[in-house]
This record gives sequence, C-alpha cells and structure tokens, in this order.
Amino acid sequence: MRLLPLAFLFLAAPFATAGAMAEPLAKQLFAAKAQASRQRPAPWGGYARGCLAGARQLPETGPNWQVMRPGRNRNWGHPVTIDFIRDLSAFAASLPGWNGLYIGDMSQPRGGPMLTGHRSHQIGLDVDIWMRPARDLTLTRTRRETFPPISMRKDRGARVNANWTRQNHAILRAAARDPRVARIFVFPGAKVQMCNDERGDRRWLRKIRPWWGHHYHFHVRLKCPPGARGCVDQPPPPPGDGCKEARKWVDDILNPPPPRPRDPKAPPPKKRREYTLADLPGQCVSVLRSR
Repeated sequence: MRLLPLAFLFLAAPFATAGAMAEPLAKQLFAAKAQASRQRPAPWGGYARGCLAGARQLPETGPNWQVMRPGRNRNWGHPVTIDFIRDLSAFAASLPGWNGLYIGDMSQPRGGPMLTGHRSHQIGLDVDIWMRPARDLTLTRTRRETFPPISMRKDRGARVNANWTRQNHAILRAAARDPRVARIFVFPGAKVQMCNDERGDRRWLRKIRPWWGHHYHFHVRLKCPPGARGCVDQPPPPPGDGCKEARKWVDDILNPPPPRPRDPKAPPPKKRREYTLADLPGQCVSVLRSR
C-alpha cells in the first residue's frame, strides 16, 4: 500500500470517519510553539483565521514601553507592528504624565488561534495597548504579571470616567492618523467623548470603532503590509466620522431596547466550531513545521 504524505493525512483528517482519531485543534498546535518560524515575515489569512511566518518579538522592555503579562508569550508580531509600537510609544512619552506605553497582547510566536482571550490577533497585525498611563517603565517581570490596568468607563461603557484624560485622546488620535492603521476598537463612551472633544480635523475619527469591552485597553488593527499577497484585509470602515453610530451604541446602553421574543420554532443557535489546521491557509502547515 502506498504511504500518503503526512501533510495530506493531517489536512484530510476533518473528512475522516467519525471513528477516526480526531485532528488536534489549531489553537493547541499554535500555542505549543514558543518561538517564531525561521521564514521571511508574512501574514497568511485574515485577522481571525490565519497565521504568521517569520514573526519578530517585541522586547519586553524598550525605551518607551513595557510588555505586560509577559508569561503569555504574546509579544510577537509582523515587523510593521513592531515599528508602529516603537513610534506610538515615543509619541506617548512626549506627553505630560506619560513615559511611554504598556503593551498588552499582540500575537503568538507563529500567530494562529489562541487558547484563551482572542478570536483575532492571528496574523501579527493586532496589538492591545493599555489606557493606563505608563509612568513606571522599570516594573519587574514578576510585577508585570499582576500589575493592574485601569478602567476608563462608567455607566456600563456609555461614558468615560475621571481616569480619562486629554492624553488618552491625543494617543488615540496619533494612532488613528497613522497610515498603517486600519481601525481601533474602544468602548462606546470613549468614542463619543472623542467626538465631542475634537475641534480639529475629524477624519481620523472614522477609524475609531465602538466595541464591547476595550475600556482597559484599546485594540489597534494594522492594514495588511504592502506586498503581503496572502494577507486578507478587512473592508474599510464606513464613510464619515462614525459619531452618530457611536451615539446609538450609547443610547442603547443607557436605554436598552426591549428583547425580541424568541421564536419557539427557531433552531437553537449553533455552537462556534473550533478551527483545525485544515481551516487555515495552506501556508500555515509550513509555518508550524519550520524550525
């Protein structure tokens, strides 16, 4: 009997009979890799369904930043992401009361789905940045595992609280004006506050998108780098500054619409299926196997 290549068997597993051995989940395979692949940097697939070849590791402590929760080993990204963090943290360090930025999750060493916490962050072009002012950049590695973030929301995210400052606005504005940035996720109250406070060019507000959570940190998503043919961009945000949409989010938080009655004949919602390697771009096989 002719032996089939291992790659074929690995990718064909989802189509095997029910009694066959189950294929490992993609998140288990990617979480097991402690180092990047020895390949040219390349994002493969989309932000929530892909992997990252040749990732670069952001140093845990830099001139204007520190990586938080370093034990997660999620301070990896495409070189474009590393450069963006260096640039934005230098800007933050120029503001009163800030010495730089606290950096949260980026991606795993080879991208891909994570065991916990995110559905995106898979191709090295997402980064979570704490909203807490980074005053102390000498925190020990142990301290950074438990050092608390600070929430900026009140009224369940409909408004900002007293921790919000003009510096938060300025950092988000600088990030959104960066041509490398596709969009930034913040809680709805922050978006509305920025809409109310901005007195200059408002075009950057289009990239600030309201989303649940995101009151301890903001989530920056970068565009696919030039020449990255295997990278799948999101559609651009809708035209306009997005302020009307954000105010609708806030109105719904403060005055929730009545719940829709459930149709008793409707089928139960389907559980989200976990990805296997076969669900990801084919290049992710070589990303995993590269030494």
